[in-house]
Amino acid sequence: MDQPEPLIRQLRDNIGRVVLGQPEVVRLAVVALLAGEHVLLEDVPGVGKTLVGKAVARSLAGEFRRIQFTPDLLPGDITGSSIFNAETRQFVFSPGPIFANVVLADEINRATPRTQSALLEAMSERQVSFDGQTHPLPRPFMVIATQNPVEFEGTYPLPESQLDRFLLRIPMGYPSREVELEVLTSHRDGEPVDTLQPCLDCRQVAELQDAVRRVVVDASLNGYLLDLVLATRKCEELHVGASTRGALALYRAAQAAALAAGRNYVVPDDIKTLAVPVLAHRVIPKGYLHGGQRRAVEALVERIVEEVRVPA
Repeated sequence: MDQPEPLIRQLRDNIGRVVLGQPEVVRLAVVALLAGEHVLLEDVPGVGKTLVGKAVARSLAGEFRRIQFTPDLLPGDITGSSIFNAETRQFVFSPGPIFANVVLADEINRATPRTQSALLEAMSERQVSFDGQTHPLPRPFMVIATQNPVEFEGTYPLPESQLDRFLLRIPMGYPSREVELEVLTSHRDGEPVDTLQPCLDCRQVAELQDAVRRVVVDASLNGYLLDLVLATRKCEELHVGASTRGALALYRAAQAAALAAGRNYVVPDDIKTLAVPVLAHRVIPKGYLHGGQRRAVEALVERIVEEVRVPA
């Protein structure tokens, strides 16, 4: 395959052309793509969550589908349904919008829990089961979901099983004044993301994802990673700590971050900088109000990261 570093830099720069002033958001979105996993973007409406999803999708020369989640959306509207073929007089499966390389699940927490659960099998197993048959999804496959804070009207909190399928949860935040001035100027003649051209094809992305699996993780860093996970389980302020899937997610994210930084080995900072976006949505604090307290939980995970000893 081509050298990974120039391809990843090209991808990051392409996304950064339209996602202004959010280098960390762009970096984490690229990490999720390289890891072959999914990302959840969370914040108030209008701060660029959908823009990030569109920018990632348009940077890849693959199939892109956007699903607008609403309370009346049905599971079949996502996965597909059975349609009667008049010629053969049989029902045939008609694939839904989930059969794409990048799926933007916009405002995912506005749909009912029944509809949200339609994504579970697709996100974890890269397949859709219908009428006793299994339909594989294309590779690469990535879900980029956006959600508004749960205190906003018309939202349904994502259940823990759904949150656990996302490699990273990324808060957006407001841009600086200088960046907002640049946004005003760049949007004067239309949406810049609509003119964004692909810079990678699906074959290149698949090869980059394979390269992530070959990134070396030293045995001491395996121990460090597990120490972080175990610390969340022993924390007196947490009702539920990170699971084994959470440990695997942090491991894979660290490999992807190392490759994105131009290395074929993981360093402690790869794990430290990803601990919060990977683990914070996988733990439940005591006195938990469903879907809330995001910042408090992130601060708690940050404290745990600071307390766990880094290997020499």
